[in-house]
Amino acid sequence: MKSLWIFHLNSGSCNACDIEVLNVLTPYHDVERLGIKLVASPRHADAIVFTGPITREALPKAVRAFTAVPEPKAVVAIGSCACGGGIWYDSYAIIGGIEAFYKILREKYKVKIPPTVYVPGCPPKPEAIIYGIAVLRGILRQKQRRTYFTEEEVPELTKDLIINIEKYMESKS
Repeated sequence: MKSLWIFHLNSGSCNACDIEVLNVLTPYHDVERLGIKLVASPRHADAIVFTGPITREALPKAVRAFTAVPEPKAVVAIGSCACGGGIWYDSYAIIGGIEAFYKILREKYKVKIPPTVYVPGCPPKPEAIIYGIAVLRGILRQKQRRTYFTEEEVPELTKDLIINIEKYMESKS
């Protein structure tokens, strides 16, 4: 199995996620045993790790770093800000999370979007970061699948519970 070399890009983070990324690289967690190594140049990387929301100031640098990573590449969005913009998602200075960055890459630069792993948290624990990278490498399967429920699919037990709550509220009034 080939090693995964990662390039870390702080695109506007408060540094909490950056500290957790560095924590993953210490001997305590030792991700090098999984073949994961931090590299200094995006040209040497197999994957790019984003921390923080994409700021207007960081956008040109993020595009340059992203396009410098050779194909096939992957992306790991670490932290709530990288995943969706965090608490600054609607600020003038913030473009948004990785999806907003992808939208710009698709529309303006016609770039193909690579496989992406989202590791939410503020900041996420080192174990969550390691898990996300292990899922990306194919070492582990994802624990949960996305499940979307519509109102029609609500289980009967839940419907009974809602009816009972409504009856209870009517009896109280």
